[in-house]
Amino acid sequence: MPSDHNQAPINPLPWIVWALALPMIAVEVVVQLGESGLAGGDRGLGWRSEAIQRFAYAPGFVREAWAQGMWIPPEPWRFVSYNLIHPSFTSTLFALVILLALGKMVGEIFRWWAVAAVFLGASVAGALIYTIVPPGQEIALFGAYPADYGLIGAFTFLLWVRLAGTGANQYRAFSLIGVLMLAQFLFSLVVGGNPWWVAELGGFVAGFLLSFLVSPGGWGRVMQRLRQR
Repeated sequence: MPSDHNQAPINPLPWIVWALALPMIAVEVVVQLGESGLAGGDRGLGWRSEAIQRFAYAPGFVREAWAQGMWIPPEPWRFVSYNLIHPSFTSTLFALVILLALGKMVGEIFRWWAVAAVFLGASVAGALIYTIVPPGQEIALFGAYPADYGLIGAFTFLLWVRLAGTGANQYRAFSLIGVLMLAQFLFSLVVGGNPWWVAELGGFVAGFLLSFLVSPGGWGRVMQRLRQR
């Protein structure tokens, strides 16, 4: 079979996926330059910690603002900026892999603004859930996983609609999130961990629910497909 020499070596990604990924890549590159001693001198060794302080989301700070009657706390950009910095290079790499892979699959069906709405909406929702559950949580939240889980929620929505259209068992669509949550639970039992899974689960739920509103055709198309079963 003749090959197409004009075909791109890798499948192109929707531009919105790159727009979401490039800031994360840029921050990690700068941090890596500092940690390797190629930039910033001795100060560069602490750039990751400085970035965490600048971008991370602090649930206790937000609860304190709410207690004072401030429903929009100071520095509200932290609801999304915490996606930019991760605990390590490996964590950044896995977050980017999820974003690029799931962003491509969702972005091939959703419009660009819908992908952005799911990603950023899941980020905000994950932070809010993390602020409320568990009560009194003080550990800062950072890393793009709650937003990534929002894309997993959107992908689950697409599978759910497809299975509904074929008359198959719709609960199969939730197998991916079930495996991820089980693996994370077992990992936390073995090595311990932080409660970030609360934000990630909240991001997944937000991404799934937002898909009813931002997917092509929205809620009406979903209901039409379900009625055709």
